[in-house]
Amino acid sequence: MSEKINDDALHALKIAFTYMPKAIEVTKYEYGERYQTVLNHIEAVRETLLINDVDPEEVDGDINPEYTPNSTY
Repeated sequence: MSEKINDDALHALKIAFTYMPKAIEVTKYEYGERYQTVLNHIEAVRETLLINDVDPEEVDGDINPEYTPNSTY
């Protein structure tokens, strides 16, 4: 997928991404044989965010600014 998505879908993807495990948290011990699939899914979402000019590292602050350590709220 290399095309941009609409704003509503992008917002929904950002919300879903905030609840996804971080790649560093995904281990074979925790996820069993599915761990590589989970890593692939995380990477697919990250790539879609990047295609849509969204920095995946900034999504948590965008969706939940009140819980972000550097928040000005």
